[in-house]
Amino acid sequence: MKRRFLFLISVPTILIFVYFFKGGIILNTFGLHIDRPFHKVVQVPESYSLIDSNANSIADPIDIVNSARKEVEKRTLYKSAYYDGGYPPDDEGVCTDVIWRGLKGADIMLKDFMDLDIKKHSDLYPRVNGKPDPNIDFRRVPNQDVYFKRYTQSLTTDLIPGDVKNLEQWQPGDIVVFLEKGFHHTGIVSDKRDKDGTPYFIHNIRPFAAEVKLSSFKTPIAGHYRWKY
Repeated sequence: MKRRFLFLISVPTILIFVYFFKGGIILNTFGLHIDRPFHKVVQVPESYSLIDSNANSIADPIDIVNSARKEVEKRTLYKSAYYDGGYPPDDEGVCTDVIWRGLKGADIMLKDFMDLDIKKHSDLYPRVNGKPDPNIDFRRVPNQDVYFKRYTQSLTTDLIPGDVKNLEQWQPGDIVVFLEKGFHHTGIVSDKRDKDGTPYFIHNIRPFAAEVKLSSFKTPIAGHYRWKY
């Protein structure tokens, strides 16, 4: 009499086999989620300016990122207020403060540039109303947007994860502006990217400064700018 052998293969064994055979799948049948282990990482070329205007052996765009990231590291409190002299205390601020603080890392004094241009062309700045106020004008998102449109390089506002050609246009130190009704916001593009090539974004929004994936914003991007180093 011939003996018949019954091979019992456990469910975990099957799952492991399928996982490696298929390169990783999502298994809802058993309520399990397994990411693809061989998911291709999008490599985006670094094409930012290598100019080092303050001679500290760090390219200006990276100086800007490093300076902005300090806001994240110390968790700068989001607080909107009016300050004599214009500058808020180091431990508090709003989204626009990330911009001038970041640029300051490359010895770019945004307030000085904006105050001068607003004084000469106050009619161009929507939040000035013909009455320049150096204590606050440079910290308003629409005013920064006007200045960047006038004096920096305007770039694509389309962000396409996984598209190398598109993502190469998003480089560290770039400035991003949102101007939807009820949501005026701004921040700086990080030197950190997700696996799909999408850059991270350094900003300050309640309760404090943070670094998040740029594509996490569903609001259309109104402006994407790069300082002319």
